[in-house]
Amino acid sequence: MWRRTTIRDQQSVVIGSVVVFHDVSMRRRAEHELLQAEKLRSIGILAGGIAHDFNNLLTVILGNISLARMQAEGDESLRTRLGEAEQAILEAMGLTKQLLTFSKGGAPVRKPLDVKAVVKTAVQFVCRGTAVRSKFVIGDEIWPVIGDSGQLSQVIHNLVINAIQAMNGKGEVEVGMENVLVDSVLTKALRPGRYVRIWVKDGGVGIPREHMTRIFDPYFSTKAQGSGLGLTVTYSIIKSHHGHIEVESELGKGSTFSIYLPAAEELPEVAREAGEVVKGVGRILLVDDEEEILATTGAMLRELGYEVETARDGQMAVRAYCEAKEKGIGYDVVILDLTVPGGTGGRETLEVLRRYDADVVAIASSGYSNDPVMAQYRSYGFTGVLMKPYTMHELSVAVREAIRSGQRRTGAT
Repeated sequence: MWRRTTIRDQQSVVIGSVVVFHDVSMRRRAEHELLQAEKLRSIGILAGGIAHDFNNLLTVILGNISLARMQAEGDESLRTRLGEAEQAILEAMGLTKQLLTFSKGGAPVRKPLDVKAVVKTAVQFVCRGTAVRSKFVIGDEIWPVIGDSGQLSQVIHNLVINAIQAMNGKGEVEVGMENVLVDSVLTKALRPGRYVRIWVKDGGVGIPREHMTRIFDPYFSTKAQGSGLGLTVTYSIIKSHHGHIEVESELGKGSTFSIYLPAAEELPEVAREAGEVVKGVGRILLVDDEEEILATTGAMLRELGYEVETARDGQMAVRAYCEAKEKGIGYDVVILDLTVPGGTGGRETLEVLRRYDADVVAIASSGYSNDPVMAQYRSYGFTGVLMKPYTMHELSVAVREAIRSGQRRTGAT
């Protein structure tokens, strides 16, 4: 940007000009980055809201399928079909996990996990509906890694999408895994130790040499469409996992992105069968703003053997809890939805209940996995959590454990 000022003499005759130049490129870049950040924040809020509403719908669908499966005893053909439908719903949860991962960002919630399952699911999800074939090259007995499954899925999504675009939507993308022992002599990017290397290889156009040092920079992109943030987010996630990412490329022959993730010393938790349920007895107060969830989850709890009362918001829940307590028929567990639009949510409700009854036993339930209460529920006074959508098995175990926790706290048997 520049500004010119004319210089005149005493007779108003123009005798010269003064031109002042201001370099505003840094300011404009900062304004552009601020605008991009605001756009991403807005999209993230939207993505989180969509995921929350979608999870509520899935909770109703999954709950009814689980109920029907339990009530179909003796009809193995029907149970098999319902089991397949239940599995499809669990796979659909992957979509909401991606939306929630995008919306939350931040530090990963790292734990031992089976990286093979995470990678395969992510690759198949991206390639579905395209003309690109996926080829897996996986070594024997791949070590579990320490990671956040949602964020690592996002990494694989970004790399496979880049590969598909580099091949103009056709061809084959190779995804491989192998165990690697890293020596400090070989690389200074990683501490010595055990790692799992994951690579994504395409046969696309390749990356020009002059772009190789910039591909992880924010907003750098050679594509007409796109934010230029995919590889930046990928780089950030891998670094937050104490890993490393590198790329090899040759024009006209394709690119190979390799990521290194620290191997876990512990084995990942073994997933339990969705059909295994634990019945029990007790009184449950179920709080949720969605009428369909109250009906479905209420029916699931009754099928498990519990007496159930429901409330649409926190104020109704407090009144019901206090009245039952005064009548000597209190509740063994309160299941509280954390988000109640226009009403009192689960966190605030529990604070009120704990002032009335220090021994209240509560489970937090939400479609937002990024809610801090879900990650640190005990520090907020909750005994357990139920992430929507949940299976009959997950519901039964959460309630049973909550009741046992309450019994240990009060010394009851």
